[in-house]
Amino acid sequence: MTSSARPLLNRRLAEFGTTIFAEMSALALRTGSINLGQGFPDTDGPEEVREAAVRALRDGRGNQYPPGPGIPELRTAVAAHQQRRYDLSYDPDTEVLVTAGATEAIAAALLALVEPGDEVIALEPYYDSYAACIALAGGTRVPVTLRPADGRFRLDLDELRDAVTDRTRLLLLNTPHNPTGTVLTREELAAIAALAVERDLLVVTDEVYEHLVFDDAEHVPLASFPGMRERTVTISSAGKTFSFTGWKVGWVTAAPELVTAVRSAKQFLTYVSAGPFQYAVAEALALPDSYFEAFRADLLAKRDVLAAGLEEAGFSVYRPSGTYFVTADIRPLGESDGIAFCRALPERAGVVAIPTAVFYDHREMGAPFVRFAFCKQKAVLEEAARRLKAAGAR
Repeated sequence: MTSSARPLLNRRLAEFGTTIFAEMSALALRTGSINLGQGFPDTDGPEEVREAAVRALRDGRGNQYPPGPGIPELRTAVAAHQQRRYDLSYDPDTEVLVTAGATEAIAAALLALVEPGDEVIALEPYYDSYAACIALAGGTRVPVTLRPADGRFRLDLDELRDAVTDRTRLLLLNTPHNPTGTVLTREELAAIAALAVERDLLVVTDEVYEHLVFDDAEHVPLASFPGMRERTVTISSAGKTFSFTGWKVGWVTAAPELVTAVRSAKQFLTYVSAGPFQYAVAEALALPDSYFEAFRADLLAKRDVLAAGLEEAGFSVYRPSGTYFVTADIRPLGESDGIAFCRALPERAGVVAIPTAVFYDHREMGAPFVRFAFCKQKAVLEEAARRLKAAGAR
């Protein structure tokens, strides 16, 4: 044991500790609860995609180190996807980078583009790795809070504009937004783009839920707006779209100089990963539109099952326009502390959720909200709703 008085953990990470996902998933295992906390499906994705991975393994493709930027087949497939879906043209050789999931892409982008003293604006509540990655880069995070109004969590564009200072280096955006399920509108994105151009800001956009938008919402990449292609790092991944979250295959699309910068950091993180799975994801991205439409329709039906069940159990529910998470307000149940509520819920009802407060710098803003994942089998969601109602939530 070291005798030094200095803490072992890098002080930039000292505030973070064990993630809430690890804590709540362990609680789910210990109590035998239904885990609607961590966002992973309980069924695998398309059989033809899984078979493509098996075929790659058997054929010896990807069993050794793949190329640093990712295999050419996947980079070409990513570029074709961006062109087909959004009319965005990217050169697969210079403007696409394959990463170990979107999480590594975010880390590499922030480590590459942010220096100590730079301010990074992020929409809160935000996915917990954002804060940790900003800290590792030595940046200062500046939260702009999405506030509940009229059934959704809304961005105040004036508040965003006021948050920009001479020290602001980068905007970190997530749409569709985890955990609130908000999908930024075309008008909101146009205003953000104009602000980024006016203030000469870089933007990193996390778009992993791009294929999970519901009702009248649409996903519009920020890079498609005037002046944004050359300043935007767009991130997505296969995990959420194809229900293979364990494969950890993500990607970056951006202008060559931005991809070069991100790759400079990424090469010292994992260097490469997921060789055989890259071949499978290349095939997955070429699936017909019918796959994406059926996938979205299935998740929409599950959203409505869980949302209705939560409402029947007494929660006030914000039905998401995207992602596979529902945010619920516990105040109608006579509760106000989401962290205490979620820690007690497994014993009380046999269900695990995530307290949204852990995704806020302003903890009091998120205190009464909890997040439930609906990327589970319908029968599981119905049983969770039954348990919540039976536990006397009303």
